[in-house]
Amino acid sequence: MHAIKVLLRNKSAKIFSGRYYATSKQKIPDLEEEDSLPVFQYPTSKASDRNMYMWGLAETGALGIHMPRGKKGRKQYRNNFSLCWYPMRSAFAERFDVEHVAAGYGFTVASIKTDEQHKVFGTGINTDSQIGYHAPRIGHPLELLLSPAPIFLPYKSLETKIIGMDAGRAHTAILTDNEGVYTLGNNAYGQCGRKINQNEDYKGSVNSHNIKRLGGEKITSVCCGQDHTLFITESGKVFACGWGADGQTGLGTYDNRAIPAQVKGDITSEKIVKVASTGDCVLALNDQGEVFGWGNSEYGQIPMQCGSQQVNMSYSLLEFCRGLGKITDIAAGGSFCLIVNEAGDAFVWGFGLLGLGPNVKHSNKPKQIPSTLFGRNEFNTDSRVEKVACGIGHLAAITNDGQLYMWGRNRQGCLGLGYTKDQYFPLKVAIGGHVLKVLCSVDHSVAICRPFT
Repeated sequence: MHAIKVLLRNKSAKIFSGRYYATSKQKIPDLEEEDSLPVFQYPTSKASDRNMYMWGLAETGALGIHMPRGKKGRKQYRNNFSLCWYPMRSAFAERFDVEHVAAGYGFTVASIKTDEQHKVFGTGINTDSQIGYHAPRIGHPLELLLSPAPIFLPYKSLETKIIGMDAGRAHTAILTDNEGVYTLGNNAYGQCGRKINQNEDYKGSVNSHNIKRLGGEKITSVCCGQDHTLFITESGKVFACGWGADGQTGLGTYDNRAIPAQVKGDITSEKIVKVASTGDCVLALNDQGEVFGWGNSEYGQIPMQCGSQQVNMSYSLLEFCRGLGKITDIAAGGSFCLIVNEAGDAFVWGFGLLGLGPNVKHSNKPKQIPSTLFGRNEFNTDSRVEKVACGIGHLAAITNDGQLYMWGRNRQGCLGLGYTKDQYFPLKVAIGGHVLKVLCSVDHSVAICRPFT
């Protein structure tokens, strides 16, 4: 920790502080713009109107923001604030054109629009080099980064563009336009798509693995569960690798898989456009708006007539979702699933704080969350949910007018509602922009927004 502080004190930057901070002892009052510990120093390349907001647990560094240091004549605060109760605008995104973001377990990764070497930055927990190798001195790698720092990847061309990314418990997958996927971090179960080395030390590792193509096709999308990774190719095939103990790889076994293989079952003849997984349950969506699933089904996330709680290949949920219409978006949390149809109605099932009130903690079939909770009423009949997301214990929905609603377990203020109590119904988050995308992890959340003006 001393090494981290020494490294960070050698740099300087400014961020806005205010009522969003909370410490282990008190809530910090509104302050003016203060000197702060740094965002990584690179020439400013901001050229878009996108902003990034972050909230939840800050102690891990996943938010990339810090307690401001007091000026002369003011009370001196130590860098000990623990969480942000409200969405906090990221200083990093004020200086760079952020395009893609991933929220891992205690860390955040973001890509920026640039033709330079440093296209991807990471902040937060780095015990397994999931956000690259960073060392103030040779042989002393940092296990925690408090500010975004560049992740080195061996691109073959600086013109290569980042088109997607995702992060799991301790690994990261970064998708490029013409060089395939780069993976880094923990590979104990094969989640990085390379051979497992039982003696490998992931702390301070400089290893990154490049998966160029799968099944002879380009990779168009990537998704990370807890300790597994899913890939979609240009024809809509799904490949998987990593931990398979609950069937989450969908390969017909419960073994770990180091080299990505095609998921078996009902999706083999489908064109899949999206897969979703945060823990060890997986949902998939085809181009016809039909849902498929596999993995952990302890709470009925993937209903099986045989009552199996581990589903090791993909199954169609067409009958399960009958009557809901064409599904347009999907999300899978730790013990629940969330989907939305083309009419903008959201449906949830599984176990947890589902958004159906304090008395409904389990549902074995999709139940609609009342549309009035997402702003639809006689004065706003056109309001509808368009996008959904799930963390391990919390859920989120974005409406067609860019409003963000969140509910569920409020670990460390990850709902951004100004308090840490759990939320039983969807509640609108006060955020300063038109929300385009939201990422939910274990105890922090990230949103990409377009300013209102």
